Amino acid sequence: MTEQQGTGRTKPWVRALLVASLALNLAVAGLAAGWALRHGGDHAGHHPSRLDMAGGPLTRALSDADRRAIGRAMRDAWRNRTNNGPNIGESFDALVIDLRAVPFNADRVAAQMRTQRDGFAARFEMGQEVLLTHLTAMSDADRAAYADRLEAQIAEYRAKREKHRKD
Repeated sequence: MTEQQGTGRTKPWVRALLVASLALNLAVAGLAAGWALRHGGDHAGHHPSRLDMAGGPLTRALSDADRRAIGRAMRDAWRNRTNNGPNIGESFDALVIDLRAVPFNADRVAAQMRTQRDGFAARFEMGQEVLLTHLTAMSDADRAAYADRLEAQIAEYRAKREKHRKD
């Protein structure tokens, strides 16, 4: 065993082992985070990280079939939009670069955050438009049933909020 001591160099196999270990740790952490986002917390069986659940109680009050239809319509509308600015992944990549920059430029970071906020607002507005189109196409009886389910969702939310305030 000839080991270089004092040179400060890491043997290639040690470096490869460390990289593999880091990759495995990141994969496990990613799986755990994905599972937590999908299954964690009390979401009444719904998964809020999904695009079609972004409207909270407004979408949870829909039937599963309606929710899937709205989700498809939202994804199609987002893909077909005319404003093809940077996607969220590119936006976060740019934010990370700006956070690491020396010297730190708060104005650039603020601009990145503003871009992200504008993108989220555009998605939210598009989702509301798709939902409104769907509600408009419903019969009066279906819309009234939807209103009943929405009212129940809101009451459930308020009850949970009150419970947490007391705890």
